[in-house]
Amino acid sequence: MYLFSNNTMSFLRTAGHALNLTVSFIVFSILDVLDIILCYVYKIIDYAIESEWKQCYCTAGKDAIIMPEAVGPKVLHVSCKKLQVEDVSDTLYERASVVMDMSRKPVEPTPATFKVSWAIAEMIRGKMDRQKPKERRIPCWSDCDCNVCNSWSCESAGSSTLYVHVEGPEDKSEVKENIIFIHGFISSSAFWTETVFPVLSETTRSSYRLFAVDLLGFGRSPKPADSLYTLREHVEMIEKSVIEKYKIKQFHIVAHSLGSVLALALAVKYPNAIKSLTLLSPPYFPVPKGEEAAASQYVMRQVAPRRVWPPIAFGASMACWYEHVSRTICLTICKHHRIWDFIFKTLTRHRMKTYLIEAFMCHTHNAAWHTLHNIICGSPTKMERYLDIVRDKLSCTVNVFHGEHDELVPVECSHAVGSKIPRAHVKVYEKKDHITVIVGQERLFARELEEIWKNASSK
Repeated sequence: MYLFSNNTMSFLRTAGHALNLTVSFIVFSILDVLDIILCYVYKIIDYAIESEWKQCYCTAGKDAIIMPEAVGPKVLHVSCKKLQVEDVSDTLYERASVVMDMSRKPVEPTPATFKVSWAIAEMIRGKMDRQKPKERRIPCWSDCDCNVCNSWSCESAGSSTLYVHVEGPEDKSEVKENIIFIHGFISSSAFWTETVFPVLSETTRSSYRLFAVDLLGFGRSPKPADSLYTLREHVEMIEKSVIEKYKIKQFHIVAHSLGSVLALALAVKYPNAIKSLTLLSPPYFPVPKGEEAAASQYVMRQVAPRRVWPPIAFGASMACWYEHVSRTICLTICKHHRIWDFIFKTLTRHRMKTYLIEAFMCHTHNAAWHTLHNIICGSPTKMERYLDIVRDKLSCTVNVFHGEHDELVPVECSHAVGSKIPRAHVKVYEKKDHITVIVGQERLFARELEEIWKNASSK
């Protein structure tokens, strides 16, 4: 009976896996076609409403700018003030399609080059003139235009900084430590201010200065339409809005998920200022041998595996693989977040906090799309280099936390960080996932943080 039971369970697992693969193939084949259709639909609507075409990445390679492989994955980008070379992920342009792969003819290998779609080419051509272009501050018709999402548009041009929630003693002489909190993908500073901040001890709140930022493109922070939301842009905005503005000399960092990439970049840039590095669910996917030439594509397949189950993988796959399907999701959810918030509060009769929903919905498609590809998918090589530098050249304490049941960023990612940095302390919370690694055990995690800060400061 026991053997039969095991055989039955093995059969069910195999059958379930096969069913998942079959349904996923059908669903994503449909989405491949739907995304192409939506591309033309949005072009027509954009032109009808705003009298201009919105460039997209569907036509990668057409009228492209080709850059040698030796230069690395970069693109020329003209901002409102200067011409810069930006690091971008090739996953913005090259994403395998079930339908296209079936119809594509085999081709002979060619020397590796990096193709930049006509969307970026047109962006550059449109700005290469003698007059300085005006920064676009009016939201796109498919983005939310509420005061919360667009409060930054009231600031004078060139003075925009991130929204930063600050708590701590008003008298600077009483500040003993500075802590910078960085949230993850499609989130906001509320992820920290509604969970960890309220349960920190009075001693910490009276002597530590706490900074929780809304990353560029999220929450109450600026959402520039002409930004590529690269790693450089995100890091520079944190510098400008926190480190430089508040003249911070030394600090601790606490970062969740995508924020861990930015935390490592800051730590490497400020090696003598960082006192402790606390990473939660870091998206570090070591690239196996043989995949180095397509590292970004490998990471994209790990983050978004094109499967309908589990649901979080399905959501990640739609957000990562389909530019226009994901725009439709943003149009449905983010543009109307006030309605969804009202519905949720009505259904729950205000018995549940809605900060996670509010954080999830307050962003633009442009910000989410580029941040996902340029930070998570496009940073495997940078992550390797950052971790090497932290291990060999920094002396700060490193602590890593992960939920055992995290289906978005598997726990193996944190173990990989621990293998890369032997002195890192890795702790796995049982029966916790990507969100409940904090939510639901706020007091426990707050005590962990205070102990980390205390030990780091004593050193």
